[in-house]
Amino acid sequence: MSIASFHGVLAVAWAEPFEQGFFVRALIVAIVAGALCGLLSAYVTLRGMSYLGHGLSHSVFGGAAVATALPIAVSGGVAGAIADQRLLIGAALWGLMTGVGIVSVTKRQLIGADTAIGVITTASFALGLVLKSVSRRVERNIEGSLFGSILGVDRADIVVVLVVTVLSFLFVLLAYRPLLFLTFDREVASVSGVRVSLLDGALMLMLSLAVLATMKVLGVTLIAAMLVTPAAVARLMTNSFPRLLGYAVVIGAVGAGIGMYLSYFLDTPSGATIVLIESAAFLVAFLAVGGRGRQRLAGVHAH
Repeated sequence: MSIASFHGVLAVAWAEPFEQGFFVRALIVAIVAGALCGLLSAYVTLRGMSYLGHGLSHSVFGGAAVATALPIAVSGGVAGAIADQRLLIGAALWGLMTGVGIVSVTKRQLIGADTAIGVITTASFALGLVLKSVSRRVERNIEGSLFGSILGVDRADIVVVLVVTVLSFLFVLLAYRPLLFLTFDREVASVSGVRVSLLDGALMLMLSLAVLATMKVLGVTLIAAMLVTPAAVARLMTNSFPRLLGYAVVIGAVGAGIGMYLSYFLDTPSGATIVLIESAAFLVAFLAVGGRGRQRLAGVHAH
């Protein structure tokens, strides 16, 4: 075989995934979901909420199971549309209630935030597993959410991810300054007129929606990694918060795209491959920066 023929075969092989409609849909969802997780990961990481991202993914799974288990049989009209989307609505509301519950418990200063997150969210996850085992309807509807089933995404899934991503970017854009204030100095933000509780609730809602929208891409067991790793990589590249925010979005999107593409050829789970690519980027950045570089980047500046 000539070199030209070999290059031609190689080009055809590398382009093969893009000829598959299901792969193109999955790739679009993966890239958008990666950007969404990257955006929110900046706030999750800098506010020390990494464990909350892990907990919310488990909690939303429980909410999805509860909503699916409800014996709602309505068809047609607005009520029918709501019934059809009860998994989405129920999981989002459950995640919001979980976040509010965690904040309420920790405000009383009886137990730490990590303990409250562990108790509340693992109980929710356990409830979801129990419902999955006793109800065929629940098992059928949320089976893929445990480990992800991105190759099965349809146009509705793409719309959900796009809508949640747009809402999240609008939220960050409109609430950028108060969110920035809250991220770096919660106590001063509170006495300066920032509505801390309202902003916390809104951020919890965005995180819950992000977890819900990306469940089919990554599965609840891997979402926590994507809500932390992009910002962790960006943190090793800059100490400026605006740049960190931008880098995290790009890293999340590019890492998800590369991971999705490689999983096609390696025949590996797409969610796990995406997380491994992001983790490899963190390792490379960590080794490249070195000890002196990490000392130089020790402090994060708002501007």
